[in-house]
Amino acid sequence: MLALDAPELYYLANFRKALDWLDAHHRDLMDDAERAFVVDFLQLPLPAQALLVRLVMRKGVHFRVSKLRYVEIGDIPTAAAPLLELGWLIDCAALSFDELGALLLKDELATHFAGDLPGGNLKKSEVLDCLRELHVEARSLSDWCPQLDECLLSLAIGPLCDRLRLMFFGNLAQDWSEFVLADLGIFRYEQVPITPGSRGFRDRKDVDDYLHLRACREAFDAGMAVTEVLRQLGDFSSDNPHIGERHQRLLLQLAQHLERAGELESALTLYRDTHAVGSRQRQIRVLERLHRDGEALALAEQVIAAPHNAEEAQLAERARTRLRRRLGLAPAARAAKLIEDRLDLCLPRAASVELAVAMHLAEPDAPVHYVENTLICGLFGLLCWEAIFAPLPGAFFHPFHAGPVDLHRADFHARRSELFAACLARLDDGSYVEAMRRTHAEKFGIQSPFVFWDLLDAERLEQALACLPPAHLSAWFRRLLADIRENRAGMPDLIQFWPSEARYRMIEVKGPGDRLQNNQKRWLAFCAEHGMPVSVCYVEWDD
Repeated sequence: MLALDAPELYYLANFRKALDWLDAHHRDLMDDAERAFVVDFLQLPLPAQALLVRLVMRKGVHFRVSKLRYVEIGDIPTAAAPLLELGWLIDCAALSFDELGALLLKDELATHFAGDLPGGNLKKSEVLDCLRELHVEARSLSDWCPQLDECLLSLAIGPLCDRLRLMFFGNLAQDWSEFVLADLGIFRYEQVPITPGSRGFRDRKDVDDYLHLRACREAFDAGMAVTEVLRQLGDFSSDNPHIGERHQRLLLQLAQHLERAGELESALTLYRDTHAVGSRQRQIRVLERLHRDGEALALAEQVIAAPHNAEEAQLAERARTRLRRRLGLAPAARAAKLIEDRLDLCLPRAASVELAVAMHLAEPDAPVHYVENTLICGLFGLLCWEAIFAPLPGAFFHPFHAGPVDLHRADFHARRSELFAACLARLDDGSYVEAMRRTHAEKFGIQSPFVFWDLLDAERLEQALACLPPAHLSAWFRRLLADIRENRAGMPDLIQFWPSEARYRMIEVKGPGDRLQNNQKRWLAFCAEHGMPVSVCYVEWDD
């Protein structure tokens, strides 16, 4: 007899854990139908529960019964009967031709629509193309294919289950497989205390707002005109930071679409309606295309005076230089040109230019590691672990967060300023070494937005602690905190350690024809400003 603790029902046990969690933490967010689902689901026979969870976790909403084979569930029609009675599954759904095409094999299509197809050996995509315009009305499977001995089950409860999943995870990118990966030990997560104030959604309006934005985004992705998307969006506003940020990003994407389509005035208006990072730079570019250089220059000056981040400042500086030249104005003072510590090498051709340079430069007492952005970020993650995983409201609201939800929000550092100050103070009193070793030992393998454990083993950590001055660590970490989204990328590719001499150098590698990117130039300028040893290695292949 089927029992809930049977190993093969792991997915059902996990789904029921999620329902228990939702009932305990989010019951006030649910509507009557969702609360009723939680109650009714637990009263179903176990085979019916298991079948529903299996279908919820599968892709799509229509399923051929002959293709559903689950030993632990047994007879599918018997398991489906209570679900059909509740209306959670239906067996007579109307299918569009594309939905039918996704369910049938090519040979089945050829058999049932032989009279509509030309001769020849066609691919399935070609068969569908031939038939699509001839069959535009939706029909049930039995009406489409009367001779097909097949039953269909369609998931009618899917949208409700998606809403529950949204309440649990705070997004629709994660799914119930997170439980499985955690159970198998593939992913391990930091256990952050969850309190009523931790939730990502404060009330039902937040849930509805999230879903409304998602529907607008999906309509846009499906080809709906920007004007129609904006009409569907309506006079939207939310004081939930997480949802407000999603709203601003959607407006930015709509404006970019208008700009690419050449609808510059409309794009400019929409750019001005969003506060998303990047919108001011796009306004400058659109004003230039509209030959309104004076307005573009005035905006560039505003950005330079108060940039959102280093990238915006860099691009605005370039725009100002370009605009002043076109307007016949004297050049503005420019930042000093980056002076590279240049290293030129001619090496045998290899699949990876970075690894080729690492092998060439490595010495027995001076190893070279290909780290790119992982080392500095990893060390930061070790030192500031407790600040990063602090249980602040809206940062963690279920057991499967790899990092805080507000990681890339502008107030991420400000909300934790005292905690980060305490962590960084360890760099001043020397206690950082033991703190990072302890975190590495205690947290090894736990998901983190900064620490990539495969690239930061104990040996590499000890080399870094021996060779990297705390003043340099402090400068890097503070730059990261100033803008995590932008500054966690662009770091040099390689690092070479001299443990016996307590020194290091970083190396940015450029293969033939490659050149420095903007974020790399910003990192190199920062390192030069703080006296950090960095070389740029230009490689040519020895053919």
